[in-house]
Amino acid sequence: MKNNYFASCPRGLEVLLSEELKALGIVEIKIVDGGVKFESSIELLYRANLTSRIATRILCRVANGGYKTEDDLYNAALNVEWSNLFDVCNGIKVSTTGVKCPLKSLDFMTLRIKDAVCDQFRSQVNARPNVEIRDPDIRIHLYLEADYFDLYIDTSGQPLYQRGFRKSSVEAPIRENLAAGILILSGWQPGEALLDPMCGSGTFLIEAAMIALNQAPGLKRSFGFERWSNFDSILFKKIKSEYQSQIKPPVFSNIYGSDIDLRAIRVSKGNLAEAGLAAAVELSCKDFEDIVAPLKEGVLVTNPPYGVRLGEDEGLANAYPIWASTMKKKLSGWRTYFLTSDLRMPKLMRLSPTKKTPLYNGALDCRLFEIKMVAGSNRT
Repeated sequence: MKNNYFASCPRGLEVLLSEELKALGIVEIKIVDGGVKFESSIELLYRANLTSRIATRILCRVANGGYKTEDDLYNAALNVEWSNLFDVCNGIKVSTTGVKCPLKSLDFMTLRIKDAVCDQFRSQVNARPNVEIRDPDIRIHLYLEADYFDLYIDTSGQPLYQRGFRKSSVEAPIRENLAAGILILSGWQPGEALLDPMCGSGTFLIEAAMIALNQAPGLKRSFGFERWSNFDSILFKKIKSEYQSQIKPPVFSNIYGSDIDLRAIRVSKGNLAEAGLAAAVELSCKDFEDIVAPLKEGVLVTNPPYGVRLGEDEGLANAYPIWASTMKKKLSGWRTYFLTSDLRMPKLMRLSPTKKTPLYNGALDCRLFEIKMVAGSNRT
């Protein structure tokens, strides 16, 4: 039996997410802003959660339709057989988002949906689930448009970009699914040299190493569907073992990371070790000016400082020409990719980007600038 799902992702990566799902054998796919709607079996749902590098969450639709009042939405939620979906001992959390929604209070609507779930349980088992805000077993999402709603139960639990092994991070880390999407957009392939000269907590390096070693990103974490009443533990264990057996031995994979901050290198090292990927990556503590091309050709990908704090803009404006000079001298023949919200970057570098891909890093409107390095100036 197939169910209807919505997989969310960072805005700008919807096409990549649809391609991931198609590769699993999911064919009924519709791309929408911020994600992908699709139909699939439970088996393919398990596989999507385990293997998607791009998705943020995968939600299963349990009700949908038109509405006019809060009571319409309450009654729709009351008619869902929640007590058949999960046990009353599971803690729940309800969240509501809306676009052009006419209702006065989304918070009040969240409470009404929670009441409907609890009322349905009381009518069936004479008990109600507890509300757990911080770490719920079951997450329920209500999405409202002007006159239409979708009600979902979360299949993923914690966001899928939480791979299950990051123990620490430095300031402003990039989310893992955005980093994976940027690697795919760059065209980087395993075996090709990859360098992140401002690696921070190592997110690009970890995602690249997982791709190089064919490691599914969800193998070291749990999922929301594991608490559902219909969870097929035997099937899930079989699928998980299949992906576990496909992991390649951890060998050096031409992936290089550096950072001027020694603490960042230590954090990267610890995160790579926790993920079992330390052997695939070479780390060093150095300034951008001191980087050396490890191979004649390759891909540089990085998430530099954005200058979002007062006083940083001038420092970045001075740094950009230095970075450009370093790349022209040392990275001739390389493709370079910078994710930034500072749209002045290419102009101040005096380099012409060959691509400008709009992406969002959280709420920040960013661009992924592709700059192909050749000897001398890149300016057209």
